[in-house]
Amino acid sequence: MQQIFDFPVTPACTFDSFVSCDGNAAALDFARKVISSSEADKLLYLHGPSGSGKTHLLKAVSHAIAACAGQAAPCLSCRELSSAEQLISSSAGAPALLVDDLHLLPDDAGCRNALWQLFNDFYIAGHPVVMTGLYPPRELPHIDDHLVSRLLWGLVARVDVSDDHSRRMILKKVADDRQVRVPEDVVDYILITSGREVGELIANFESIYRLSLAEKRRITLPLARESREMHLSVETHL
Repeated sequence: MQQIFDFPVTPACTFDSFVSCDGNAAALDFARKVISSSEADKLLYLHGPSGSGKTHLLKAVSHAIAACAGQAAPCLSCRELSSAEQLISSSAGAPALLVDDLHLLPDDAGCRNALWQLFNDFYIAGHPVVMTGLYPPRELPHIDDHLVSRLLWGLVARVDVSDDHSRRMILKKVADDRQVRVPEDVVDYILITSGREVGELIANFESIYRLSLAEKRRITLPLARESREMHLSVETHL
């Protein structure tokens, strides 16, 4: 019998909670390397579609560095970046330069110059530099050519878990983290009715999971269908 818990378990973004599969194994290996004291490579750029796990790995690097160094390594998203001053102040004194969503760097000379200077400061000091974006280095908009060249010198890995095998593994990992058993027919249903982004896949599972908790019912195919119908009904009335 499936156990029902009164609260959801949300695992931290760590290496242990990351689901390794063919589409992200190299990225995971490189992320571990850049924080290893025995490795010379300290520069990593990860690219791939939205929801593929790039941010998870970036936060896993931050978590591992904080655990070893006893000092926080903040992750800065270019999505939230508004000025060069913000970029500089958020990275001041950090043990690593961790930048997410590099494709969203503002088209601003000040931000470009600040990022280039920070990159040099951290890289020359031997601190880990990990950046992520949707596109390969040469396709990034608003990035200084010198930085593009430097990114290509380091470790570069594509992260893509859009294949069904990888998505199935991720879904089962999420279920295991919440200590629930999900029947294969429910897994198949979620895969069929979800888009390719991992975020949508997990959100659909979470809807089923919350309905299971609310109604104290096991996760079954009928419950999964009810959850989807409720979701579609809400969307229709928006």
